[in-house]
Amino acid sequence: MDISMGDEPRRLTSCWLYWIAVPTGDQAGVMATLGLTQPTPVTFAEAETIIDEDGHGEAEGNPDGLSRVYVSPEVDGWTLVIGWWCDPCDGERDDEVLRRVTELSARYGRAQAYYYGAQGDGSAWLIAERGAVLRRYCATGEAEDDLFTLGEPLPLERARRNELGLSSSWGKAVGNDEGGSEWKSAAFHLAPKIAAALGISPLALTAETRVRGTGVLALTPQGAEAEPVT
Repeated sequence: MDISMGDEPRRLTSCWLYWIAVPTGDQAGVMATLGLTQPTPVTFAEAETIIDEDGHGEAEGNPDGLSRVYVSPEVDGWTLVIGWWCDPCDGERDDEVLRRVTELSARYGRAQAYYYGAQGDGSAWLIAERGAVLRRYCATGEAEDDLFTLGEPLPLERARRNELGLSSSWGKAVGNDEGGSEWKSAAFHLAPKIAAALGISPLALTAETRVRGTGVLALTPQGAEAEPVT
C-alpha cells in the first residue's frame, strides 16, 4: 500500500459531491484522457478536506470548483476522480463531461459520472460502456432535468420503481408520470446506490478498502489556464 503510514482510506463526501469512476488502476492514463495536469500527492485525509471545501465553493482561487479535482489511488480496482468539474448535468459543461466519460469507457471498457446532493438536493448518473452512452439521468428537481435524459432506464431504476408500485416505463422528466412525487423522492437518493451496484462509490470507502498507489490533486484544463489554486 503506497500511502502514508496511518493514512487509511476513508469515506469521501461533501454536501454536493461530483465524481467519475473508472475500473482501472491506471491513474496516469485516466488523467491523460481527461486532460488533467500538475498532479500533487495528497493523503486521504487531505483529500477529504479539499473535496468538502471545493464542494462548498470555499477554496481560495477555486470559487466555482472547476479548477481542480482529486484523483484517487486504485481503490478496489477502480480510480475515482472527484470534483465539481465531473458534474454530468451541468448545463454549460454536460457535453464535455459526456464526451470525456465516453472516451474513458472506450479506453477502459466502462466509465461513469455521478452527482449526489446529500442534503436532499438530488442525484444524477451517466453510464458509458465501450465508447457508447448507455444512460444519463438527472433527478435534481430542476425544470431542465428532462433535457439531459439519454438511453434506457437502468435495471436498478426499474427495480426501484417496481418497489414503489410504479410502471418501469415513464417519461423523461422526474415528475412526468402518475407517481411523480414518489419517484422524485426515490430518485433523489439513487446515485450512491447505482455507483455501488455498478462499481464503487466514494461514499462507501472504508479502512478495509484495497488501495494501491497514491492519490493526487490535479488541475483541470480550466484550472491550468487560470491562476494557481492555493
